[in-house]
Amino acid sequence: MDVLDIARWQFGITTVYHFLMVPLTIGLGILVAVMHTMWVRTGKPEWLRMTRFWGKVYLVNFVLGVATGLVQEFQFGLAWSEYSRFVGDVFGSLLALEALLAFFLESTFLGLWIFGWGRIPKKLHLAALWAAVVGSIVSAYFIIAANSWMQHPVGVAVGEDGRPVQVDFLAVLTNNTALAAFSHAIVAALMVAGALLVGIGLWHLRRRQLAGRPTTDVDHAVWRRSVRVGGFVSLAAFVLVAVTGDWQGKLMYHQQPLKMSSAEALCETEAPAPLSVFAWAKLGSNECDDVHSWTVPGLLSFLAHWDFSSPVPGVEELQEEYAAVYGATYPDDPSFGDRAGEPIDYTPVLAATYWSFRLMIGMGGVSAGVAAYALWATRRGRVPTSRVGVYGALLAVGAPFVANAAGWVFTEMGRQPFVVYPNPDVPVGEQVWFFTAQAVSPGVTAAEVWTSLVSLGLLYGALAVVELFLITRLVRGGVTTGDTTATPPAVGSSRRDDDERPDDDRADDDVLSFAY
Repeated sequence: MDVLDIARWQFGITTVYHFLMVPLTIGLGILVAVMHTMWVRTGKPEWLRMTRFWGKVYLVNFVLGVATGLVQEFQFGLAWSEYSRFVGDVFGSLLALEALLAFFLESTFLGLWIFGWGRIPKKLHLAALWAAVVGSIVSAYFIIAANSWMQHPVGVAVGEDGRPVQVDFLAVLTNNTALAAFSHAIVAALMVAGALLVGIGLWHLRRRQLAGRPTTDVDHAVWRRSVRVGGFVSLAAFVLVAVTGDWQGKLMYHQQPLKMSSAEALCETEAPAPLSVFAWAKLGSNECDDVHSWTVPGLLSFLAHWDFSSPVPGVEELQEEYAAVYGATYPDDPSFGDRAGEPIDYTPVLAATYWSFRLMIGMGGVSAGVAAYALWATRRGRVPTSRVGVYGALLAVGAPFVANAAGWVFTEMGRQPFVVYPNPDVPVGEQVWFFTAQAVSPGVTAAEVWTSLVSLGLLYGALAVVELFLITRLVRGGVTTGDTTATPPAVGSSRRDDDERPDDDRADDDVLSFAY
C-alpha cells in the first residue's frame, strides 16, 4: 500500500475506535442527568443509586474518549497536512469554538459534579451535570458541522489560491446536512445508552433472582428501573433514528447521489427504482455487469422522492457525469503523487457502502427488538430468568455500537474519491472540492505512517483493555461498588444524609467516584 492508503486506514481505524466512545458519552450523560433530576425531585434512593452507578460508567468512558479523541487532532498534521491547509479557514473557527466553549464547559462542570457531592447545594450540583451534558452535545454539534461541511460545503467562496474562504459562518452552522446528521447522531447515541441499561440491568435482575435476593429492596428497584428506562429510550430512539435517517437519506440523494445509489448497488438508472434487500456477485470489484439483487419494486423511488415512480440514477450513469464535470483523470500535478494522470473512479467501493448501510439498519433493528423483549419480560413486576434472553440482551449491548460505526464507515467511504465533496447547489465554476489523493502530507513516507499506525494500534488496544477492565469491574460490583452512599438512611432515622455527612466521608466518596 502507498502512503495515501495507509493514512486512510490509520484515520479510519482510530476514528471508528474513538467513535465507539462518543455516542455512549453523549447518550449515557443525558440519561444520568435525568436520573439525577429524578432523585432531586423525588428523593427516592433508587434514583440516587442509579445516578452514582451509571455516572461512574459515564466517567470512565468520558476520560478514555478524551484520550483517544486527542489523537484525531494530531493526525491532521501528521498525515493530512494538505487537507488541513485546504479546510483551515473553515475548520479553524469550528474547532476553536468546540475547544473553547464546548469542551471547556463540559470538563469544568463535570469536575464540579464529580467533586461536588455534598459540597454544593443539590440543585446547583444537578445544574453542573446538565451543563456538562449540554457541553458534550454542543461539542458534538461543532464536530458534526465540520464534517458536514466536507460533505456539503456552504458559506464559502473560492480564494485566489483555489482554497475555500469562509464568507458566511452562520451558513456553515445551519448547514442542512449538519442539522440532519446531528439529530441522527444524538438519537443514535440514546440507543447506545439505552441498550447498555437494558443489557446490564437484565443481567443483574436474573443474577439476583437465581441467588434468591428479595424483589422489594432498593437494589432490585435500581436494576428494574434501569431496564425499563433503557427499553423505552431505545424504542423511542429507534423510531427517531428512522425519521432522521430518512431526512438524511433524502439530502444525500440530492447532494451525493453516487453515495446513495452505491448503497443500493443500483448500477443502471431505473424508474421506478427498486430497493435492494440482498445483493451478491462482484460488489467488491465495482463491476456492475455482474451484480444481482433481491429487490422490493418502487421502494427506492419512494425513499428518495416520496413517490413510487420517480427515476433514480445508477452508478454507471453518474460515473460518466462526474467524469465529464470534474475530470476523467487526476490532474498531472505533483500533489497527486503516483495517482497523477490516472483515471478517477468516482464510484465508492460498492461492497463497503452496500453492506455498511445494511449493517447500520440491521443492528439498529436488533437493538430495538431486544428493548421490546426487555419491556415485555419485566412487565408488571416480572423478573426474566431466560438464560438465552438475558445473555442475548447482554450481547446485544454491542449492536448499536456496531450500527453507529457502520454508519460512519458508510458516510465517509461513500464520498470517495473526494475528501471535500462538491456542492451541487452551486454553479460548477464556484464549487469547492478536494480529492483525497491530494490531501495527504507531502514528504511523509509509507514507513513513517506504518510506524504511527502500529504505535497507535498498540496504544488503543491497551486503552481498550483498561476500559473493559474498569467497566467490567463496575458492572460486576453492582450499585454498591466503591460507593459509601449506596444505602441511604431509612425514613425517620437519625443518620445524616449525603449532604450532611462529615467532609472526610464525602471526600472518600469523591475519590472513589473519580477513580472509577
